[in-house]
Order: sequence, then structure tokens, then C-alpha cells
Amino acid sequence: MKLFKREKRADDNRTLIQKAWDLQNRIEARKNRIGKGKYGRVLKMARKPTPEEYAKSAQITGIGILLIGGIGFATFYIVQEVVPWIAEQLGLI
Repeated sequence: MKLFKREKRADDNRTLIQKAWDLQNRIEARKNRIGKGKYGRVLKMARKPTPEEYAKSAQITGIGILLIGGIGFATFYIVQEVVPWIAEQLGLI
């Protein structure tokens, strides 16, 4: 359902105020349906994290970023330095 759908009526002689109220009612009806679907229970249980929880999440995220960056750097180093050395030792170069 489109939120701002235009209803085309041949005999539409509603006032601007009535059209605005109809739009407002559609918006409010859509807002009231939030939390009624398959994720409703999760949305009802969700809450804002405490500062300690937020700090711990930020630390874990930072560690993950550093770990992935380290793996990428190690891969780059192996490709640039170790593989040519191995190829030279085997006489392939």
C-alpha cells in the first residue's frame, strides 16, 4: 500500500482539508500497524542500550575491524613478499 497514493475519482469534490485528513488517517493507520507483523515481539522487547552495553559493543566492533584489517594486510604481505621469494627458491623466476 502506498502511503501517499492519489485516489483518482471522477466526482472527487472533497475539500483540501478533507483530503489532508484522509492522508493523516492513512499515515496513523500505518503507524499503528508497526509491531503487529512477524518482528512485533522483537520491537516490543527492544530497548535503548545502557552506556556500558554500548561501550562493550563498540569495543567488540573495533576489535573485529582491526582483526579483518590485519588479515587483509597479512594476505597482502604474503602475496607481495613471500610468494616471490618461494618462487625464486624453487627456480621458477
